[in-house]
Amino acid sequence: MNKPEKLRLVSYLAPNMFWFYEAVAAYLGRVFNLETHILQSDYDPLEDLVLLEDKLDIAFICGLPFIRLSQIASNQLVAIVAPVMQASRYQNSPVYFSDIIVNADSGIKTFDDLAGKTLCYNDPGSNSGYNLLRQRLIESGHPSSFFGKVIQSGSHQRSIRMVIDKLADCSAIDSTVLEQELRDYPELSNHLQVIESIGPCPMPPVVAAERLGRAFINQLNSALLQPDTELQSAMNRAQIRRYVSVSSSNYVPIGIMYDTAIRSGYESIGT
Repeated sequence: MNKPEKLRLVSYLAPNMFWFYEAVAAYLGRVFNLETHILQSDYDPLEDLVLLEDKLDIAFICGLPFIRLSQIASNQLVAIVAPVMQASRYQNSPVYFSDIIVNADSGIKTFDDLAGKTLCYNDPGSNSGYNLLRQRLIESGHPSSFFGKVIQSGSHQRSIRMVIDKLADCSAIDSTVLEQELRDYPELSNHLQVIESIGPCPMPPVVAAERLGRAFINQLNSALLQPDTELQSAMNRAQIRRYVSVSSSNYVPIGIMYDTAIRSGYESIGT
């Protein structure tokens, strides 16, 4: 396929980074001299017809729904790049963590202290908010009913506020989302404590539709590996060191983790 007339981009990730994805979209528009349109999806990726009917060109997406979609439609999307964060904890690699947060006044110190407590999570399709946490329960030999109550919040940002407001005792938060939220609202750091970090895990990828063609996808890859001054400025603000190339196979272990949990009877936390 030749260069498209317009690029349609969708973010399925936390809204507190949407400004950065807008900067990426604008950059690609400059590089390829084409119109770009980006939106923040309110849908679970695996329930979004825009994605399921192959109507988007580029997506910013969690690794779990990406690899699950590839099991359904193996030739629809391909991972092209992922960000490397600046903080030393990421060891100059495209990885992130799931940070287990509690209210700083809770007295909760360890993961085992969470037994019988109230958990809030963003959505069951989230790797950081659900899949990794479920795997932590399995590896520790805890039952799926480990938590006393489980609440779906709808977003990482909402989960953070619920823990601060003591509407929930704990939550598992994408470490990069938590760090951005604390940059945006530094006063929140006084009310939160991270008691454990799960990971590292492959960073959510930027993915492209296979129908764009290998030649154009390679051009997208090259462009994102060589940001201009304007995009680099946005990356610095987001604490992103650089983009690096990734492949879809990097995310297969996430899918295996998910499938193993289902087969083990841990289809959902709290039951």
